[in-house]
Amino acid sequence: MSSTTARESAGGTGGGCRTAGSRTAGSRTAGSGTAGSGTAGSGTAESPPPGSRTPGGRTDAGALAAGARTPGDLTSGARTPGDRTPGRRARELRTRGGFALLAAVQMTLIFTLASLAVPLPRIGTEFRLDRAQLILLSAAYGLTFAGLLLFGGRLADRFGGRRTLTAGLLVFGAASALAPLTPGYEALLGARFGQGVGAALVAPAAMAVLRSLFPEPAAYGRAMATWGGLSVLGATAGNLLSGVIAAAASWRGTFAVPVAVAVAALLLAPRVLPGTAPRGGPAAAGRSLDLPGALLATAGITLASLGLVLTDAHAWGSAPVLVPLLAGLVLLAAFGAVERRTADPLLPPDFLRDRRRGLGLAAIGLTATGMAGVFILLSLSFQQQRGWDELRASAAFVPFAAVLLASGRLAGPLIRRYGPGRVTATGLGTAAAGLGLLAATGFDASVPYAYGLLPGLLLLPAGGALSFSAAAVLTTEGVPAHRAGLAGGVLNTAMELGPTVVFAALLTLGGDAVSLAAAAALFTALAVLTIRVK
Repeated sequence: MSSTTARESAGGTGGGCRTAGSRTAGSRTAGSGTAGSGTAGSGTAESPPPGSRTPGGRTDAGALAAGARTPGDLTSGARTPGDRTPGRRARELRTRGGFALLAAVQMTLIFTLASLAVPLPRIGTEFRLDRAQLILLSAAYGLTFAGLLLFGGRLADRFGGRRTLTAGLLVFGAASALAPLTPGYEALLGARFGQGVGAALVAPAAMAVLRSLFPEPAAYGRAMATWGGLSVLGATAGNLLSGVIAAAASWRGTFAVPVAVAVAALLLAPRVLPGTAPRGGPAAAGRSLDLPGALLATAGITLASLGLVLTDAHAWGSAPVLVPLLAGLVLLAAFGAVERRTADPLLPPDFLRDRRRGLGLAAIGLTATGMAGVFILLSLSFQQQRGWDELRASAAFVPFAAVLLASGRLAGPLIRRYGPGRVTATGLGTAAAGLGLLAATGFDASVPYAYGLLPGLLLLPAGGALSFSAAAVLTTEGVPAHRAGLAGGVLNTAMELGPTVVFAALLTLGGDAVSLAAAAALFTALAVLTIRVK
């Protein structure tokens, strides 16, 4: 299959995967961020801050990122029979409910990102779309999602996690409800842009609420190990279920999932999630929104991403590519200059200087790229080269999903034992092997599925789940409570820009197999850089 055909979906299925997981730890007021006798953001808590180092050199969050296999496993504190008081049981139940709700929301955001990958050819036929229109339709959600995430993180830190979460769910749910009612391409495109705006508010706000639920380093580390794997699961569910729904009814039915989850979350959030106040007390409440920085970042990321995505339908030197790409780069350069002179910048320069955090973000973005690339390219190959229908194309990823679940359950214990750096490197190396196998035999329609595709479809999720989970710990440990929304915005931006930008760039190298082979090489190089990180 040609790379231009496959790129009709570029940027539209941010496989990455960010998954929601959070609960309260011990007895503390919801939203106060207290842990022990001090506030989580004040540095006076009895427990050491998430970034503190143990004598062995590992951070508490990484060293204690135990593998929570059920929502109840994420609650912190040892339990004895005397601890099972009615009040404690009630708190634990609320913690489990809060985690389950945030997990469902986070998975749905990524489900929505991936949900058009399989039915995209049918949409193109129904609306008579050309390649450029299909590309934009596929990428629209990811473009606004990635472009607004930094500002969404600032809103969560400024106004509180649950308040921002509620606003985002309203926008996300409304746009999702309008999408299946659209009569044509333009209206559907607008609905996808609207979904991305809502998601950009929801994703960082969910991580801010997560930080409130887990102020203690041990519990927060375990939660992040679980959180990192949920996004991959959401992307996988999007690809599997979208094909089933499209085959059984219509591609319009895929939008029922985000509508149902948004409505349920709006109804349940006041009952199970803390009413988080702005982090940092009155000082945080008085923080500026840095609107100049927000406008420059949003416009720059969106335009630059759009230019790269359009390289499928147009030459690199053409106006449709160069105009948005160069404009986006200029705006991003202006954003960097403005942020250096701003007293309270949207993205503080010191936030990305930590080597561990930089490698974690790179691993998240690259893993999302690999996952999304495989879903997009193979979904199209199955239907266009092998002649499979949507249902069979989705069924081909069932083993992928099974391995993803199993590997995700192992991630926490492995992080606790070996550290997030080594687990991230191991995951990247394993995923690189899977990508290499798929590049070698995955696009040859004459090679049977059992040995031409299945080995790669088992290795890739085995490594991807480990990489996502461990890289999420690397990215967020040591982040103070008043920057929880910022951390969520940056993490999710990396997850969205990978499939939207990096994947589009890889597709310009040649055929589909060449693109996956290049991705495998990048995975290997990053694994080498990450393996020595504690």
